[in-house]
Amino acid sequence: MRNEFTAIIAQDEDWYIAFCLEIPETNGQGKTKEDALENLAEGILLALEFGREGGLRGVPSDAIREVIVV
Repeated sequence: MRNEFTAIIAQDEDWYIAFCLEIPETNGQGKTKEDALENLAEGILLALEFGREGGLRGVPSDAIREVIVV
């Protein structure tokens, strides 16, 4: 599955800070822009994984589960 997200990047002295508009509180940082983006991508993957796990808590075992692509 492939998703595209918007990364906003700012430089704060010697560091680059990146955050994602679509997933609040997800960010990355690094000494280079590339490092910040790589760390942001890892943060997005973790947020999606934990969000999925959390969303499934309390779902009845007989509930229908299907995949949709957007």
